[in-house]
Amino acid sequence: MTDYDVVRVFCGPRGEYGNELGVVREGSALPDRDERQAFAAKLGFSETVFVDDPERGVIDIYTPGVRLPFAGYPCVGVAWLLDVPELVTPAGVVGTRLDGEFTWIEARPEWARARTLRQYATAAEVEALAVPPTGERSELGVPPDEVRGRVYAWAWEDEAAGRVRARGFPGRGDGVDEDEATGAAALQLTAQLGRALNIIQGTGSQLLTAPQPEGWIELGGRVFLER
Repeated sequence: MTDYDVVRVFCGPRGEYGNELGVVREGSALPDRDERQAFAAKLGFSETVFVDDPERGVIDIYTPGVRLPFAGYPCVGVAWLLDVPELVTPAGVVGTRLDGEFTWIEARPEWARARTLRQYATAAEVEALAVPPTGERSELGVPPDEVRGRVYAWAWEDEAAGRVRARGFPGRGDGVDEDEATGAAALQLTAQLGRALNIIQGTGSQLLTAPQPEGWIELGGRVFLER
């Protein structure tokens, strides 16, 4: 069995909640993409990361069903684990920094896959949502086979303070019906609203964002080593 670490990303203030991430530190153990895809499917996490160069921060990201050029919560988790100044992804170079209890990355929202950002009137409506069917389509004008029903449901808890309640439904049909924390969607919502956000997603995961110059966005959260 290939060795891997498990970290929880975007945890609450006492280390609770967070989205589990698998990290294979020795990516050379599974150099082939098909092998990596099969291993990610076997682990069953929302995403699994393979580290190809720990000193330079070169990483490769997979869901149980597809390879991703970029994803938010895997980058935050690996940035904490490797403690490097940047990560190199197929989408681009991701800046990283550690700041006390929070780990931050700087990335571009357009690197993330398209999804529907669906606003609701109240946080209670978001919390009461049922998981939408996999076949649901976005209204963003992207081909259905690219969107596959990805929905990020959100509502203001306190608009003046930038506090958001959210849930993420990847709609991929790969066994992950709901994401506990979705960093890429947080980047996209921040870009749409043009302001810093404090997001509570899933059962209680916390994501922080802050717009930066020239379309970059910082995304931060707490990371804990599970095993």
